[in-house]
Amino acid sequence: MLSVNEAREVDGVVEPKFEEQVVCRNCGYDLDESEIAADTCADCGATLNLAKHVKIYATTLPGSKGDTLV
Repeated sequence: MLSVNEAREVDGVVEPKFEEQVVCRNCGYDLDESEIAADTCADCGATLNLAKHVKIYATTLPGSKGDTLV
């Protein structure tokens, strides 16, 4: 199950864009919500042992001052 959360500003703080993917730790199968609720992997048939992969994007860069390095 892949979920994408877009960047947003909350109380003056920017929360970056990030993606979360939940897979079966046994076989790497990408699970959906109904398969997670069933507690059994639809691909390998094992009792679920979940793994979560998170990807975070750099959405803002701090301002720079002074000379740049060459």
